Order: sequence, then structure tokens, then C-alpha cells
Amino acid sequence: MGPKRSTRDWIVDSVAFVAAILIALFTYSDGESDAVPRLLLAFDFWTGMVLCLTLWFRRRWPVQLALIACVLSTYSDSAAGPTLVLIMTVAVHKPWRTSVWVFAANFVATVIYARVRHIQDWKTLLVIAAILYVAVAGWGQYIRSRRQLLQTLRDRADRAETVAKLQAEQAQLRAREEIAREMHDVLGHRLSLLSVHAGALAYRPDASTEEVAGAAEIIRASAHQALQDLREVIGVLRAPVGELPQPAFADLPELVEGSRAAGIPVELTLDADGPMPEHVGRTAYRIVQEGLTNAVKHAPGEPVTISVVGAPGNGLSVELRNPAPHRRRGDGQGLKGLTERAALVDGRLEHGRTPTGDFRLYAWLPWPA
Repeated sequence: MGPKRSTRDWIVDSVAFVAAILIALFTYSDGESDAVPRLLLAFDFWTGMVLCLTLWFRRRWPVQLALIACVLSTYSDSAAGPTLVLIMTVAVHKPWRTSVWVFAANFVATVIYARVRHIQDWKTLLVIAAILYVAVAGWGQYIRSRRQLLQTLRDRADRAETVAKLQAEQAQLRAREEIAREMHDVLGHRLSLLSVHAGALAYRPDASTEEVAGAAEIIRASAHQALQDLREVIGVLRAPVGELPQPAFADLPELVEGSRAAGIPVELTLDADGPMPEHVGRTAYRIVQEGLTNAVKHAPGEPVTISVVGAPGNGLSVELRNPAPHRRRGDGQGLKGLTERAALVDGRLEHGRTPTGDFRLYAWLPWPA
């Protein structure tokens, strides 16, 4: 079984069927010439009507029916209408090489028809038949080319839509990766502060009630803020569209004050005035945040020196120093993430132990004029 016929196909097939019958009746000869036997004339009429009925199956067997029509056209006048419809069907649904072969076969059938029906002016008949066949086949080829063009445009539109969906999915994956990185930075920093206060309580059994209460309050506030940050991250992950609230360069002093409140001796030198790109300021904030987290984790209680200096056109330099313990500090995921962050804004990042025994984290970020 072929594909289901649509409403448009029913309309086209009905019009083709009616047009073929009208052409068949117009071209049918009722025997004005005595040279044609009466039996052949009767057979001519019914042959044309049966061939018209076969037009309802022309979409399934276009070439086969066109060749049958070619054979019947060797003697039948009434076969002219359905034959033209079948020639156009072949041109619409088959390659042009097939149409040429069908055209040639029908042209040969016209020559035979001229001899069978004893046509005197057979040259004129051949010219008219050739013109009709070329016109019908050309029209069919035009329809075929237009359909192929429309199908190509549809395919391109489908491919473009598929590519757009893939790009959107990739962008969403990158956004989720960025969110996971933000989760690591934010929660890592807050949990490191919690660790500092909890460690202070563990190593100060002689602390007064007020000191214990103060440390407990800081732990409670930090834990509450960490849970709040986690809720925001999970909310963004669940939402189809959204952004994680991003810190700004102006929040840097607040970050340092929070570390000082946790008991970390931090010295900040901030000398950066001018309109700074948002992504550069956010990257500088994350570098300082990760540097403080690493200092608390690997060198608790040691002083941290932070220098953030820059100007439009000269770039922004971010440097953190703190006394490093003798044990080796590996390249954790945080430092790898910072290197990627700096590279994303066309900057660079360096880290390692200095000759004086300090651990140095340095980044240079572009700051356009």
C-alpha cells in the first residue's frame, strides 16, 4: 500500500481524471473515415475510458501505466487525454532520464498511430504531438523541481532547528557547569570559615561563655548563609531559565571583612578606580575568595596579604600571599577552576611557593581603556 492520499491529492486526481475524460471525448473519432474499421473505433472508445480509470493509480505505478498508455496510443484516439496526464505524472515523480524514455516511447507510438489510422498529414501530427509531449513533460519537471526545492528548504529548516536545540542544550550544560563551579566557590569559602570557628572552639576549652556564645553565633550565621546559598543554587538548577546571583567587584571589601570576623588576619590593598567590566570584576572576586579559602584550609591562622591594583588600559593585578606550611600543596580543583576563569577573560594566573617560603597566588586580568 502506498502513502495515504491527502485531501489535496484527491482534488488533483479528480481534476486530472475529469480533464482526461474531456480530452478523450474531444479527440475520439466516431468513424468519419471509412478507412477505420468500426470494431476498432468501438475498441478505441472503451480503451480510452479504461485508461482514464487507471489514473487513480498513477501515483503508485506512473511508469508502468505510462508504458501501457504508450501501447494503447498506437491505435486509440481517446487514449490521448490519459496519456498526457501519465506523461506529466512520470515527469513529476521520476528523474528526467525516465521522462525522456517515456517521451521517446510515446513519440514512436505516435508514428505507429499515424500508419494504423492512415493519417495523410502525418508530419503535422508528429510536430503537434512533440509539442504537446514537451510542454506536458516540461510542466511536470518544473513541478518536480519546485517540490524538491521546497523539500530542501524544509530539510534545512529542520536541520537548523535541530542545531539550535543542540546549541541550547550545550549552553544549558555549560551554564550548569558554571553553577556547579559557583557552588564550589561559595560553599567552600563559607564552610572553611565554619571550620575555623569550630576548630577555635575545640582548641580553646578555657574560652569564656561570651567567647563561646560569639563563636557559636558566627557558626550559626555562616551555616544559615551557606544553606541559603545552596537553596539559590538548587533553585537555579531546577529552573528552566535563570541565573545564579553573581558577586561584583564592589563586594570585595565585604568578603575580606567576613574573613576578618572569622579570625583570619587579612591585609587588603585595594587601588582600582574606573569603570571595570563586570566579568573582570567578578573573576577578581572569585580569585580572592578561592585564595582565602585555600589559606584557611592549608595555613590556618596565618596572615594573608591581598593586593588588588589596576587601572583602565593597564589591566588588573590580583595577588595573595600567605606563609605556606612545609607540606606540599597540590593543584586542587579550585586552582584549576581559577586558571580556567582567568583564561575565559583572556587573563593569566600563576601560583606556587616563593623563595621566602610564602605561597603566592597571582592573576593578571585585562582591563580595557
